[in-house]
Amino acid sequence: MGKIREIGPARRAFTVVSVIAVAAVLGACSSNDAIRALNPDPPSKMFADADALMAKGSNESAAKKFEDVDREHPYSPEARRAIVMAAYSYYKAGKTPEAIAAAERYTTMHPGTKEAPLAHHIIAQSYFDQMKTPNRDQDTTRKALAQFKILKARYPESTYAQKADNQIRLCEDTLAAQEMEVGRYYLNKGNHIAAINRFKTVVSEYQTTAHVEEALYRLSASYLALGIAPEAQNAVAVLGHNFPNSSWYKESYALLQKQGLMPQVSAGSWMTDVLSGPSKPPPAPPAAAPAPAPAPAAPSVPDWPSATTTSPPPPSSLGGPSS
Repeated sequence: MGKIREIGPARRAFTVVSVIAVAAVLGACSSNDAIRALNPDPPSKMFADADALMAKGSNESAAKKFEDVDREHPYSPEARRAIVMAAYSYYKAGKTPEAIAAAERYTTMHPGTKEAPLAHHIIAQSYFDQMKTPNRDQDTTRKALAQFKILKARYPESTYAQKADNQIRLCEDTLAAQEMEVGRYYLNKGNHIAAINRFKTVVSEYQTTAHVEEALYRLSASYLALGIAPEAQNAVAVLGHNFPNSSWYKESYALLQKQGLMPQVSAGSWMTDVLSGPSKPPPAPPAAAPAPAPAPAAPSVPDWPSATTTSPPPPSSLGGPSS
């Protein structure tokens, strides 16, 4: 038998290094092949494919494809716009939490860019679509209002900002309606101070809504119930100055007359800092108030009974503060 030759240390080391090198090359090739197999398309084609899915109505699939663009090609020119398009696709698919999350990610990473107004609009509209009736929690209403106001303040020239006025009006009207409901609840419980705080919020923060007239009437009645005649007189004076033909003015004027009082502006009252006050007491209301003008049509979204968005009913049908 021939003698087996031992492999020397140098040869053995060379063999091991060669095997490792070959394995590394094969591993790298395998990894690259796997990446190419998972994502063979460039970002432009992926974006176009996502856009095509959205055009066909496959919005959720389109959103995921847009997210793939940002995930696989984060430094490509298409990646930034893909984030906001994912948010828009999720919104169209009815996936509100996902739409908000994607849009908020965009506004955080790319504020001030040309797609930023769209991102804020998606967030605002997503919350707006979740608005509830005034007797329910209004967290989404407040969030929608905040986003619409950001649109108006930061991007006044954008299409979305120019169309936000109606949504802002409805958000504020809903928030004011909730304050009025809570205020009337406290009145029915005899808690006049808590009720006054609610009505002050309406007058201070939502004076452009239809609820401010009733709020001033309720303030005058509540102050009278507490024996604070000057504030009651001031509330009626401000109401008569700003809304002389209002049925609420007629009702509050009658409340003062029962106490032998007249409308009178009080120096330094918080009301005259919010709404314009008369330099002299307003005249008595007409004997018969004219029929109220029809309320503007409310947008189709959100949909709830029109009684919460139109002018309030006549004061007498609601009863006084102590009822």
